[in-house]
This record gives sequence, C-alpha cells and structure tokens, in this order.
Amino acid sequence: MKKISFVFAVIVFTGIAACNNEQKDKEAGSLTPQQQADSLQKEVDDGHDIAMPKQMKIPRLQKETKRLIDSISTLPAKAQEAAAPYKAKLEGVYKELGDAYNSMEKWMVEFDRDSAKNNVEQRLKYLRDEKLRVDKVKESVLGSIRKADSLLKEKF
Repeated sequence: MKKISFVFAVIVFTGIAACNNEQKDKEAGSLTPQQQADSLQKEVDDGHDIAMPKQMKIPRLQKETKRLIDSISTLPAKAQEAAAPYKAKLEGVYKELGDAYNSMEKWMVEFDRDSAKNNVEQRLKYLRDEKLRVDKVKESVLGSIRKADSLLKEKF
C-alpha cells in the first residue's frame, strides 16, 4: 500500500512540475510567431465577442436617454432649472453611447482578419495594434452602458 501511495505521489508531483514548466515556457515566450499570432487573433476575437452583443443595447439606451432629455425640456421653467444637472448628465451619456456605438462600427469595418497572413511578423504587429484598439472599443461600449444604466436608475 505504501508503494502505491509513493508511486501516486510521484506521478502527481511530476504532473504538477510539468504543468509549471509549460506555464513558464509560455511566459518565457517559447511560443512560435504563428502561435503568438493565433493567440492574439483569439484575444481580438474575444474582445469583439464581448462588446458586440452589448453594443446592441446602445440604441435602446439612447432612445430612453433622449426620451428623458425631451421630457425635461417640456417641464415648467423652475422644474427645468432644478433638473438641469441631471439633463446635462443625460446629454453627456447620450453622446458617450453614440461615440461607443460608432467606434465599434468603425473598428468592425476597418478590421482585416486576413491582414498580412503571409508575413507573420507584420501580422503580429497588426494584431497587437488591433488588440489595443478592440480593448479600447470594448471598454468604451461597456463603460458607456454602465454609465447609462446607472444614470437611468437615478432620480432627479
């Protein structure tokens, strides 16, 4: 029984050590340029896949924001004055939503999945740049939606 436990412990330890070495190899940059490009492509795709479905909420949020802006404009003068700070926030978030929506649309039109397919080094540079761009677009989309959701729940 002790021999089986010892063998089992050695196997587990060896497996853990192998996993740690694999992780260290990846961190040390032992991936081939093509593997790096594939990994970057996946990260770019993941950024798009997170932002795109959320982007579809933006027109509804803009519509609701615009409705509130228009409603405030129909209030009596004193009430409009009281609601002015809230209206300003609504106008700001309306613009942010539009900017986020447009940046996502622009990125999708400009992104070239097949860019530099035959030159791995150029492809890596392109994908690194696109990863930065899609991350910025994703944050813009998610951030503007968060702000709009929060603002629309506020009472003035």
